[in-house]
This record gives sequence, C-alpha cells and structure tokens, in this order.
Amino acid sequence: MATPAEIFATALQALDASGLRRRRRVVAPQDGAALLADGLTRLAFASNDYLGLARHPALIEAAQQAAERYGVGATASPLVCGHSPAHAALEDELARFVGLPRALYFYAGYAANTGIIPALVERGDALLSDALNHACLIDGARLSRADVQVYPHKDMTALERALITARGARRRLVVTDAVFSMDGDLAPLPELLALCERFDAWLLIDDAHGYGVLGEGGRGSLSHWGLRAGAMPERLIYMATLGKAAGVAGAFVAGPEPVIEWLMQKSRTYMFATGAPAMVAEALRASLRVIESEGWRREQLLRLGERLRAGLAGLPWRAPVSGTPIQPLLLGDNVLALAVMAALETQGIWVPAIRPPTVPQGSARLRISLSALHSADDVDRLCAALRSIAASGAGRGA
Repeated sequence: MATPAEIFATALQALDASGLRRRRRVVAPQDGAALLADGLTRLAFASNDYLGLARHPALIEAAQQAAERYGVGATASPLVCGHSPAHAALEDELARFVGLPRALYFYAGYAANTGIIPALVERGDALLSDALNHACLIDGARLSRADVQVYPHKDMTALERALITARGARRRLVVTDAVFSMDGDLAPLPELLALCERFDAWLLIDDAHGYGVLGEGGRGSLSHWGLRAGAMPERLIYMATLGKAAGVAGAFVAGPEPVIEWLMQKSRTYMFATGAPAMVAEALRASLRVIESEGWRREQLLRLGERLRAGLAGLPWRAPVSGTPIQPLLLGDNVLALAVMAALETQGIWVPAIRPPTVPQGSARLRISLSALHSADDVDRLCAALRSIAASGAGRGA
C-alpha cells in the first residue's frame, strides 16, 4: 500500500492541475485597506472587515484593559469556569441589539452552526437547506442526522414542495444564510418566515454577512426586512458571526429564552470547548457601541458599492447586482480566475479568486469585498486595473 506522503503528493498534483490548490499567505495590516501579504503591500479587497473595525482604537483599548483584568485565556468551557462578567454582559447587549429575548456567545461561527443544528434536530426530523448555504450550515446539517433536503437557491416554490413532503417529520427546520457570502444576495426572509408559519416549521437564519451592515443601526437582516421584536414568531432562531463587520471574533445565537437555554445545554461545540477570552468579549462590547454610533461607516459602504457597480459595467465578465459589500465577478473557469487574480497582483491589488468547492462547479469568480476603510480612489483603481486586464485579452474564454 502506498504511504500517506505518496498518496497525498499525487492528490495535490491533481489540485494543481485543476486550479484548485489553495495558498496561505502571511498577512499583516497596513494603513487604510492595504495589507502586507508575504512581504508585499497590496490594496486589498479580500477582507470581511466591512466596517473597518478590526483595528479601531476603542476595540483595541477595550481588549487591552480586559487583558489586564481577566488575563488572556478563558481557562475552561463556559459551563465550567470560562464564562466571565464580560461574556454575560456581551450576551445581554447582543440580545438587546438584535431585539430578541436571549443570546448565547460561541467562540467561533463555524462552531456555532455545527453545534446549534444538531441540538435542534436529529434523526427522524426534516432539515431543508438552501443550495448555496455556507459550509458550516451544511456540516451542521450532516452532523444532525436529520433527513436533509436541499432546495434550489432562494426557490420558494421548491421549498414549499419540500415542506409538503416533510409534513410527516417530527420537526421541520429551514436553514438559510441571510446574506449569501459568495454572491452578496439576500435570502427572502419574509417569504421564508411565512412558509415556516404555514407549514409549522422552524427557521434558522445565519446573518454572518448582514450583522453590522444591514438594517437600522447595523442590526442586521431582520431589521433590514422590517422583522421587529414582538412581531417575530417564536419559531425564528437568529445566528450571526462577530469576526466580520464586528471586527473581532466569535458568534452568537439569539431567540426565545427556552430555545437558547436548550442550546446552551446541548450544543456540543459550546459545552466541550474552551470559551473565548474575556478580552474578546470586551472588544465586542466596544464594537457594538461603535456600530451604533458611527453610522457613517455603513453610508460609506453604500457609496462605494454604487461606485464599484458603475465601474464594473462593460467588462467581459458578469457582475451580478449586489446590495451588500460583497461583489462577485464571475469568470467561470478556475485557471482563468487565478490568472486574473495574478494580473491584479502585478498592479498591487489583491482580490481573491474563489473556486469550488466554495462555489459551484463552473462558477469560479473574483470576490470583491468592500470595507469602510476603502476610498473612492481605491475603487476607481480596482476598476481601471480590471479594464486594463480585460483589454489585454485575459478575459478570453470566460
């Protein structure tokens, strides 16, 4: 039998041949939206730091003060001794911010979804999942051992048929991203909730890319759609990550008190993992205050998005309309996506090429991610670089 080294060396060669091998970079922040990547400064459109909070002085100061008070480690699971006054205050403030009764903070978004879903449904239950949901939702669904049905992206007719088919299941859970991370489009939350009401199903929303960006004061996708506290059904469960627009790390789930208590008792990724340090919780409390008070950051994103969409017009690659800071530029071919990415890098610009399995086969793309730290000149520079690459013939075969 071949050795592991022999087997995986051959497998890595296959990844190279298909343009699917990933490359990790050593990255450090620079001024504005620039990043130092492998020793070279790049104007980056790669980060999920949509509001530009990761280096905000208020967050840094909060983390420093908390490190002095609590130290730099939580030391244990939250259910042992890893739940500090900072964590407790953060959960209360997150619940109030999104307008739901209670919140539970997890050390990571991936861990949250892979813990939440198996605690909600199990074998004998039905789980209905959008075809473009994030990998953590997909893995959480698999771990649950529920009967998983994948419906075409945002196809409410197909979802209705699936809910009819699932009527005999003990429980029915619909799972969806609120903002789809590789396309920037929004799930139709009012329609989803209406279907869940009609068919006695539950709805789990992952608002990783809407929290902090959408809605009144950055309160997320529920606010964006006008789904306010008191008007929301008890069947709704809301999850959001805190390492993107919030600028720090972790995630939370919010909803009715008994549901959140159950998730605290049964989510294995909460029960059996060391908690996030208290200094992270205090940085997140500071982030909440900045999100509420510095609305200019969301206004800047809106202006930049309009400028970007205008600048991409006329390119040989399709740029679907996005109402979020995520703008895909569809190239189709994996090797072509890497080539355009490399051509941008020669001009000092970093936009990541996204390929399967992150996106479906044949839909490789550049994922342009905007931040409030970008300027109008930054966006113009990117669009000019893309036009020059297209004019040079790099877009042939897209």
